[in-house]
Amino acid sequence: MQLGMVGLGRMGGNIVRRLLQAGHDCVVWDRDPAPGQALAQEGARAVDGLRAMVAALDAPRAIWVMLPAGAATEEALAELAALLTRGDVAIDGGNSFWKDGVRRGAMLRAKGLHFLDIGTSGGVWGLARGYSLMIGGEAAAVERLDPIFRALVPGKGAAAPTPGRDGLDPRPEEGYVHCGPNGAGHYVKMVHNGIEYGMMQAMAEGLDLMAHAGSEALPPEHRLTLNLPDITEGWRRGSVVASWLLDLTAQALAADPKLEDYSGHVSDSGEGRWTVQAAVETAVPATVLSAALWARFASRDEDRFSGKALSAMRKGFGGHLEPKKG
Repeated sequence: MQLGMVGLGRMGGNIVRRLLQAGHDCVVWDRDPAPGQALAQEGARAVDGLRAMVAALDAPRAIWVMLPAGAATEEALAELAALLTRGDVAIDGGNSFWKDGVRRGAMLRAKGLHFLDIGTSGGVWGLARGYSLMIGGEAAAVERLDPIFRALVPGKGAAAPTPGRDGLDPRPEEGYVHCGPNGAGHYVKMVHNGIEYGMMQAMAEGLDLMAHAGSEALPPEHRLTLNLPDITEGWRRGSVVASWLLDLTAQALAADPKLEDYSGHVSDSGEGRWTVQAAVETAVPATVLSAALWARFASRDEDRFSGKALSAMRKGFGGHLEPKKG
């Protein structure tokens, strides 16, 4: 099946690679020609702009935009809206605000086009592990692109079967969910990332507590020296807190037990703020998710082990590099 990909960064480039490995035909473009040239060596067709991409694809087309949320995505979708023809599908696979997905879907439908907002999780490991896809949009467009989604997700064998799912939609067991109409995909991804903030913060605070178990504020007989690389490695087996985030943390601690290569400054993306905003709008008490966001703000003025642990996790799953403190 054919797919156009606009934006060939860490996520966009690896999505293309996974599709190429599955035998799909990918037409690619990025403002920087280097990643497109590299993908052309792997079997993709690199073009020099959106107009050339539309010309290279057979109708009905599908073009996936994988750009930063905001102006870059808005401009690309606006240009595509003027180039695509009735029945084509435009996809926003980045971390856009869900209400933008509602608006963009209405705008594109008025032109006879289809729009899918797809929350994409998997980070730098998605090429090998597969991606979790949270999709918003019309059912017909989702079904038409099923071969693309099926190639990208981890597949049913990636997790043990959940009892009681007999007769339910089989797609979530593969790793992709049709969440609802436009906006639903990015809404679910927003909450997913808010939950991620809370999980990471809880783990980071626990590690910080153990890192200070030998504090001089304690009586000498109560001071403990704990081996965090060994503890996190042990937790990976049989513990109720075992997870991919723990795997990445154990890996970072094995290489750097005091996490001295990390500044402790933790950035936040729009999804964490939007999750708290949604909680306010719906009067849902999201106390843990809110506190996790506040902790990231505080990290920029503090130097704590918890911040370094969060930085290590973000680098592990997404390749995010925090600024060094001066």
